[in-house]
Amino acid sequence: MSSMIRDNILKVRQCIGAAETRSGRNGQEISIIAVTKNRGIEEIKEAISAGIIDIGENRVQEALHKYSQLSDFFNERRTTEYERRNIRWHFIGHLQTNKVKAAVKIFDLIQSVNSLRLAQEIDKQAAKINKTQDILLEIKVSPEESKSGIKPEQAEQVITDITGLKNVNIRGLMTIAPAVDYPESARPYFRQLKELRDRINERRTTNDEIRVLSMGMTDDFEVAIEEGATMVRLGRAIFE
Repeated sequence: MSSMIRDNILKVRQCIGAAETRSGRNGQEISIIAVTKNRGIEEIKEAISAGIIDIGENRVQEALHKYSQLSDFFNERRTTEYERRNIRWHFIGHLQTNKVKAAVKIFDLIQSVNSLRLAQEIDKQAAKINKTQDILLEIKVSPEESKSGIKPEQAEQVITDITGLKNVNIRGLMTIAPAVDYPESARPYFRQLKELRDRINERRTTNDEIRVLSMGMTDDFEVAIEEGATMVRLGRAIFE
């Protein structure tokens, strides 16, 4: 195994532990989503061998290819069904409605649901294969025009509408903070997402409490954890 990827993952875990200690969050599970866009299958295998179980992909076609290659890898290793199933696939890119049918077949969690229309299509395609698809709602806390997502002030209404769909389950919220020169500058955006989640739970907008906060990437994940992230999406921190 490449010692670099293993060492990087060890460093990431140490940074997460330090951020948890600083914010008094010790013992809460924080999932590391390894962002594998443009990464080779050997690099992904190395990350899995070093303990990564959450794979994040931005493109459906690329994910389908890797999913198939990894299935072969697990079969060659004669892994148990439990080990194979233990890998969780996350869709973290912009999902077009025409790719939803393929996406619901492999992804455990679709993190970037940015409209009621997309949720309705996911519900429709998931129903066809008798699946309840876990999703996160992408919230636009950033003022940048290039970022997509549901506006915070519209989130509760969208959640209320999605709650009526039978084959979709809202697990939490996701956001991408604006690009900043210093990680500390991203803090208000992460805090805004946590406050929104807490408000939604207080008002019982959904049938079940929503817990997941997917926020923080390589440059700002420690600040995101201090502000309540339960998932961080890391590419360069693991593979470079």
